[in-house]
Amino acid sequence: MERYLEILIKLIKKAEKKQEVPVACIILDKNGKIISKKINNRQNKYNVLGHAEVNAILKAEKKLKDWRLDSCTMIVSLCPCELCQQIIKEARIKEVYYLLNNPKNTIILNNMEKIKNRKYEKEYKSTLQRFFVDKR
Repeated sequence: MERYLEILIKLIKKAEKKQEVPVACIILDKNGKIISKKINNRQNKYNVLGHAEVNAILKAEKKLKDWRLDSCTMIVSLCPCELCQQIIKEARIKEVYYLLNNPKNTIILNNMEKIKNRKYEKEYKSTLQRFFVDKR
């Protein structure tokens, strides 16, 4: 998991640099190979659906040539919002792991699990806080 968290942190920093909300998502195939990694792009693409999870799902579907991602696992930096959770459910993603809770979100999926890693949690939380402080 550590390797994937390193990649998430790099993606988060990329999103922040692009002035996007720093959220990143990785999708793995059944062998643990990364088949998709994406960040938010709502601001730069003027797209209400530009969530990292949605972007990653679309790329994975294209790569696998199938909308059913039932053998895939998702790792995301922030607990997915309700919209993303519904799309994850529709894509039939097997497991979802997230680094930080989002108190605004209701968890509706039973295949989601929080990653317990203080080091990356702390780093990501600090990035999110800095991003929103800078925006205000």
